[in-house]
Amino acid sequence: MNRRLALPLTLSFAMIMALAQRQRPPESGTPPPAPAPAAAPQPATPGAPSAPGTHETPPPASTQFPAPPAVEHLSKTDHTITINGKTIPYTATAGTLVLKREDEHPLASIFFVAYTRNDLTDKSKWPITYAFNGGPGSSSVWLHLGALGPKRVVMGDPEGAQPTPPYQLADNESTLLSISDMVFIDPVTTGFSRNAPGENPAQFHSVEGDLESVANFIRLYTTRFDRWASPKFIAGESYGTTRAAGLSQLLLEQGIYLNGITLLSSVLNFETILFGVGNDLPYIVYLPSYTATAWYHKKLPPDLQADLQKAIDESRQYAGNAYTVALMKGSHLTPQERSATAKQLARLTGLSEGFIDEANLRVSLGRFTKELLRDERRTVGRYDSRLEVIDIDAAGDRPEYDPIYAAVYGVYTAMFNDYVRKVLKYDSDLPYEILTGKVQPWSYGRSATNQYLNVAEGMRQAMTQNPAMHVLIGAGYYDLATPFFAAEYTADHLELAPSLQKNLGMYYCDAGHMLYMKKACLDSFHQAMAGMYQTALGGK
Repeated sequence: MNRRLALPLTLSFAMIMALAQRQRPPESGTPPPAPAPAAAPQPATPGAPSAPGTHETPPPASTQFPAPPAVEHLSKTDHTITINGKTIPYTATAGTLVLKREDEHPLASIFFVAYTRNDLTDKSKWPITYAFNGGPGSSSVWLHLGALGPKRVVMGDPEGAQPTPPYQLADNESTLLSISDMVFIDPVTTGFSRNAPGENPAQFHSVEGDLESVANFIRLYTTRFDRWASPKFIAGESYGTTRAAGLSQLLLEQGIYLNGITLLSSVLNFETILFGVGNDLPYIVYLPSYTATAWYHKKLPPDLQADLQKAIDESRQYAGNAYTVALMKGSHLTPQERSATAKQLARLTGLSEGFIDEANLRVSLGRFTKELLRDERRTVGRYDSRLEVIDIDAAGDRPEYDPIYAAVYGVYTAMFNDYVRKVLKYDSDLPYEILTGKVQPWSYGRSATNQYLNVAEGMRQAMTQNPAMHVLIGAGYYDLATPFFAAEYTADHLELAPSLQKNLGMYYCDAGHMLYMKKACLDSFHQAMAGMYQTALGGK
């Protein structure tokens, strides 16, 4: 990607939180299990024949897959927010829409919260943005109450620290409502969204099933709320970027052309983040993030320690050139080349040459987070590598837990449950599934049979067939879950036509996975999104 197209950086420091994918990093040097191809789950048939060798009739589907009734229930409330001295009236709609087959048989009820401006008369001129988080297994609460919605969770001091109860919400002056209406979507089994009674929830817990259900919801909402003529955008975070890229192609095939998508802390090509024997790519694309982390913890030599951007740029250059060549040589690397590589990696990571040599010049994520501050009995975080934890086993090779989860989970859970009932007037006795493991095992099915999942090609096809679509990729320097150099690598390998390169922009901030948790990054990221929206809608 032409770096001149990148959007301006914002560089400042604070403790912030990050979380969107819940799975733990793979063990050092051990590839994650390959997803097994799976046929699309079929709904159980009441009275189906017994299994061979038995004489029992399986339970009816309604009892085999119990779920609350699939009903539509909407709550509308009116509000105002003041942004830069201007009062904006808006309606919040919280509720469920029911996805159905063409024979009207219900499949699932999808919970959403929509915010629409009341001071606009022509919906066809005003954008609408469909937003979601990832996981898989995450509700949309993080983008909703952290970044884009009209309210945001107030965190503690220093900025981004876990606050002391009682928790609070505040007006979000960087809300996307200033430039677009919004719909926050909870995929099936997350939030208040559930499968219909008798429907196997596993049919929604796969790459294809998830894409299909979210696409159907977007089509249904677009129809019910008269937004077919409106400019349409999508925003996703973490695995939500995987979903967003896949949707850009699937929606296009259904006749819904997008004006733009925002990918925050993105992972489109899973080859870039899954460490495993025979896959050298993650070691390369993680290196600049290791350097940024070592810089923050003051583990770099003086010349690099003096300037974060200089350190990152040198690490980028080395990772993409000499380090790549060294790994490609494998066993043909000479002793002199091996020694020189270990020395340079030590300079860029703050680790010892001996440790790097013992790791065969390949330091996996779990090993790095444990080794960098091992002499202080500290482990750095995966979602925000500025944060530290004290593990019970300082000699271990993987973290005991990630510090972000404890910092944000309780705060966001309490605030959303309070907000949805008291402010949005939506009542439900169901637990709001902020983050859930109930979607596991997640099936990658035919999307990744005998290969790494890669949805980047689908996004390239969407950009090619719909040359009006723009893409903004946001990344945090201290994000070790979805590293920024991996996002650059994926963008650089889209093989877009030169005429479409201008439609792709990068945004960076010195923050973690949820970079908007830092107020300075939230504000500048909002400006970056506003710029992309303006360009995508025909502005300059």
